[in-house]
Amino acid sequence: MSAPSQLPTPLLSLRGVHTHIGAYHILHGVDLQVPEGQVTMLLGRNGAGKTTTLRTIMGLWRASQGQLLFNGQSIEKVSTPEIAQRDIAYVPENMGIFADLTVAENLLLAARRARHLKALDAQRLEWLFGLFPALKKFWLYPAGKLSGGQKQMLAIARAMIEPRRLLLIDEPSKGLAPAMIRSMITALQALKATRTTVLLVEQNFMVAKALGDHVAVMDDGRVVHAGAMAELVADEALQQRLLGLSLAAHQ
Repeated sequence: MSAPSQLPTPLLSLRGVHTHIGAYHILHGVDLQVPEGQVTMLLGRNGAGKTTTLRTIMGLWRASQGQLLFNGQSIEKVSTPEIAQRDIAYVPENMGIFADLTVAENLLLAARRARHLKALDAQRLEWLFGLFPALKKFWLYPAGKLSGGQKQMLAIARAMIEPRRLLLIDEPSKGLAPAMIRSMITALQALKATRTTVLLVEQNFMVAKALGDHVAVMDDGRVVHAGAMAELVADEALQQRLLGLSLAAHQ
């Protein structure tokens, strides 16, 4: 494994984490640090264990060995609802929106401090409308009638409706048109400017380059490289070795 660069204080740490799903051993001793107030990209080929890592952090799949520390406290035996109560939000690859509910109702459900729409933080809601104008336009539409890109924006907005200590986001650009990807990058850059800690799984390397402060690359259920995103961007040979392609090919 490549030697990691010196990182700021981690908000989230995984130490020797193993995860089994049924008879399958998916994570094989994952070591990962997510520095506070920055964006960490989790990269790797399909099947490397990236989604399993996010789901293990959220307690959706249990670590069979190892330690997960959030803000200095062990969470590997904590229930998923309690993990969410610790200000961790998760945007899964399948987005997790409620198709039969309106855009407004989806956001209200994600706002733990509001019991009705008028109780939503108006200033934060306007900020989200500025980032995702379609949410305001389709405020009372069933979420299931939105386009794929609009659903993804809603999924991200749900995680942003209240300030969070940590956001886990799984492949937000997957299947999106280039224009929608650019809009998503702009929104996530605005989130980054608030110093929210983000762990972001991504296959689009231009997204990774635009957003990442740090990077961890996974292969076969392990983290095989960790360091500054800028260092990976500048080293095409390292990109080829770790990922099998170069960022230059995606310019």
